[in-house]
Amino acid sequence: MRIGHCQLDSQLGDFAGNLAKVVQGLERADRERVEIVCFPECFLTGYPDKGDLARQGAFAVSSPQMMQLLDQTSRFEALFIVGFNELRGSDLYNTAAIVHKGHLLGTYSKCSAYMKFHKQGREFPVFEHKGLKFGVIICSDGGFIEPARLLAFKGAKVVFAPHFNYITKEGLIGHFMKVRADHTARAVENCIYFVRGNNVSLGKEECMSNPDGVGYGDSYIVDPHGEIMVQSRRHQEDFIFLDIDPNIVDRSWGVGRSLWSAREFGEMLRDVAQDRG
Repeated sequence: MRIGHCQLDSQLGDFAGNLAKVVQGLERADRERVEIVCFPECFLTGYPDKGDLARQGAFAVSSPQMMQLLDQTSRFEALFIVGFNELRGSDLYNTAAIVHKGHLLGTYSKCSAYMKFHKQGREFPVFEHKGLKFGVIICSDGGFIEPARLLAFKGAKVVFAPHFNYITKEGLIGHFMKVRADHTARAVENCIYFVRGNNVSLGKEECMSNPDGVGYGDSYIVDPHGEIMVQSRRHQEDFIFLDIDPNIVDRSWGVGRSLWSAREFGEMLRDVAQDRG
């Protein structure tokens, strides 16, 4: 199975331009015979940090924008994952759509959304394509143990994690080190491939409260042993892919280290958490 990611720059409010980049990315994916490809977090709408701006370009899964996405991508072979600000009634979610051959297979909504205008997702679907089970989390979700663990328990062999990072210069190195450590841990503890699919910012993100940041990219795919097998160039648009072995099995303790740990210590953890209030 060949999986990949399109590290691209999106523009707030430019749905047509962002969709055109998705089409171009899928053309590249088909040329390279990539079977599942990821695009960044909130890519179709852009990702401002103000609720009023986020709502201006947001759309529902039943909207004309979604129908346009499905129509313009129906000719491609690659299954793809792409982010957008989703309207669900009066609520706003940070959501990724999973799409193949003109069909919306499902969605995942960010479970650790830290923008106050985003509702928290609490569903963790697993999808299957050509025999490969995979799941999706979004950006900061990968900094927590449980989201990726839930997907692995459900049989996911790959976790795709679309990102939107725009980091202040002061926090850049710390962020770079921490997310790599988080993603290595998620891959190893669950015996999965972990796809960190970041954006890149080619200029100032004027839609952010502090536009003096850096969207540096650094997308990569970590294998179940914690090795970064392929990574993007930084500070520019890029396309990465990797041939993976979907049959890898975690034989630790007979059930896998993450499941064994949850069974052995999960109740103790709940008791300690309750004691701490």
